[in-house]
Amino acid sequence: MTSGVPGYSRILGIDPGSRRTGWGVIDSRNDHHELVAAGVIQAMQSGQDTAFPERLRVIFSELDALIRQWLPTEVAVEQVFMSRNADSALKLGQARGAAICAAVQHGLPVHEYAPRLIKQALVGKGGADKAQVQHMVRVILAIAEPVQEDAADALAAAICHAHSMRTRGILRQQGRAF
Repeated sequence: MTSGVPGYSRILGIDPGSRRTGWGVIDSRNDHHELVAAGVIQAMQSGQDTAFPERLRVIFSELDALIRQWLPTEVAVEQVFMSRNADSALKLGQARGAAICAAVQHGLPVHEYAPRLIKQALVGKGGADKAQVQHMVRVILAIAEPVQEDAADALAAAICHAHSMRTRGILRQQGRAF
């Protein structure tokens, strides 16, 4: 797939975390999606107590490098879900902020999706578990080998965005507002 083609997007999906941030890049044209690359940013080295500001720097700089390498046209980021632990939710929000700043620095549009919406778009139910999401990512992208959990979540966000863009395009063609 090449840019400049109508209906084409290269989407960077991000599943932010203060310790591990999943990322995945897909090429999307109409209803066909292709894996470009995926992985996990280790913001905290195993066995080491990495200061939180340093973890945010790692997330920002690694995503900056990935954007330079893969040249996405859009970014899809999973939104923060509220948990019982307010401190964890705040740290997750700050990791999301570092990820969003990396994208905005490159002038990329950022689209945010709730975890339940991402699961609904891929599996058909908002309460799907991680294994179901991983399975559907592999099916949709025709990936034979297993995908790391955080990378699969990031790819799921990218696929959700691709589906959302396609739906908006269809509605625009039909003259409906979205």
